[in-house]
Amino acid sequence: MGNRIQRVNALIKDELGKILLKDIDFPQGVLVTITRVDSSPNLSQAKVYISVMPGKKIDKVSKILNRRIYNIQQTLNRRLKMRPIPRIEFQKEEKTEEAARVEELLEELKKE
Repeated sequence: MGNRIQRVNALIKDELGKILLKDIDFPQGVLVTITRVDSSPNLSQAKVYISVMPGKKIDKVSKILNRRIYNIQQTLNRRLKMRPIPRIEFQKEEKTEEAARVEELLEELKKE
């Protein structure tokens, strides 16, 4: 991955984190984290991977984000001083979900 793509990914991750924190109202007790951003080589699109705690709220958070995607994209477009700005798409972070599942299984084994 090129140096420019890495810098763009870091910039998008940082700005989206600020947008989600300030502009999006998530349910009480839900923590949403952007784990990584993968932009395409031509910067036409970017997959934004999110982790949600507790994990069972991922569907609710996905609905909220997908409902507000247009506003989030517009805010990102205004804040970034670059062109082109990739079109964002939110994805579940599978690795975090798997790690949480393994941790739950280990906790169950400890109890037995």
